[in-house]
Amino acid sequence: MTSVPGVDHPEEQTEAEITLTGRGISVTARVEVVHDGVISVRPSVGEFVEQVVVKTGDKVEVFWKGEDNQRAVPAEVSAVEQGAVIRWRMQITGPAEISQRRKAVRGRVGVPVEVEYGSTTLKGTTVDVSEAGLRAEFDGFGAPPEAGLQLGLTLSLEDGLLKTKAEVVRTSARGANWVISIRFTNIQEKDQDRVRRRVFQALREERARKADDSPPDLRG
Repeated sequence: MTSVPGVDHPEEQTEAEITLTGRGISVTARVEVVHDGVISVRPSVGEFVEQVVVKTGDKVEVFWKGEDNQRAVPAEVSAVEQGAVIRWRMQITGPAEISQRRKAVRGRVGVPVEVEYGSTTLKGTTVDVSEAGLRAEFDGFGAPPEAGLQLGLTLSLEDGLLKTKAEVVRTSARGANWVISIRFTNIQEKDQDRVRRRVFQALREERARKADDSPPDLRG
């Protein structure tokens, strides 16, 4: 049976999103090769990858943007290459379908955030935010929170406080500070909508700044 790039699987040399089934973690990846039902990708070396332990046999979903819709195909991890370049190979396990899932959009938003774990409260400022989670810089002290740690999180948005349960994805040091990637674990839909509105506002502001900084059109 003929397999159609962009319809039955993502096209080579395009971006895809790999979601680990049941773990609530998504990783952006570059699709390198698709052959005989096997998708080979280079996952982004961004915020999640170092903490994502992917092993042979893990179930995933691969999402990509089709010509006029978002598509998804189920797959199973068949090989993981470590080293200077990380590659995942995934065997397609079912037919591709139109995806109804909304992709979480991330924007650069700097607002106050507090996290509580045990008797400790960390105060910081977000670096970027999406409806699925955030990355923030905190004043570091004591032992840094480890991946998987459950948190109480309070985000100070312009329309009021947002409180939700959350989980540490990764922590990295930036001088005396910590940059912590956090995912929301049971955020209410109305609060997701609030975050989404704030993210789109930030994206509009960023586009406006780029337009203001662009050189004038000299074509006369």
